[in-house]
Amino acid sequence: MSQPTAVSTIALKTFPLFQGLSEEVLAAVAHCSMMRRFPRGQAVVLAGDRSDFVYFVLTGSLKVVVSDEDGREVILSILGQGELFGEMAIFGEQPRSASVVAVTPSDLVMIPKQDFRQIMKDNFDVAWRIMCNLAERLRNADRKIESLALMDVYGRVARLLLEMAEEHDGRMVVVRKISKQDIAKMIGASREMVSRVMKDLSVQGLIEESERGIVLRERLNDV
Repeated sequence: MSQPTAVSTIALKTFPLFQGLSEEVLAAVAHCSMMRRFPRGQAVVLAGDRSDFVYFVLTGSLKVVVSDEDGREVILSILGQGELFGEMAIFGEQPRSASVVAVTPSDLVMIPKQDFRQIMKDNFDVAWRIMCNLAERLRNADRKIESLALMDVYGRVARLLLEMAEEHDGRMVVVRKISKQDIAKMIGASREMVSRVMKDLSVQGLIEESERGIVLRERLNDV
């Protein structure tokens, strides 16, 4: 983990949460922010830690995980550029509910939660966007519960890929690097089963694994 450095307003403008704010407001946010680089495999926060900061992903990729006493791990989500985590700390004094670990070297903008609370008080747009972000997280949790309860492994893999995909040149592509082991941890299945499903989806022409990522075909929606 590197030493903290200053954050520019240009960097803040890359985050959807701060887009459209005045230069004066952005300057105030930058004043109470810091940036740190976390190497691959470094835990940014651990479940049970005190909640002191809200984090924004400037570069890199991170996984949000929970684990049991035997070390078995479940991945709740994969975070990429522009996303944030730790915002639940704003609304109480409870410890972190999950750990966040850098999957690749990651640059994070960190804002102390007390300063972030003040930012929300002073800027309704920021407060509204935080509430919308929490509502979307709740919807994602509902979809995950539904998937685990009602879908087979094929359906769970397909839904995860569709949720992670982004549009590129008219095609839906999962550009974030994700291993079959991580997919297994996200959908509650074994790595072997995920490998078998991915192979079957490829043979059926529903997905194509390439250097640019996993390209999804339209018929994947029907799985």
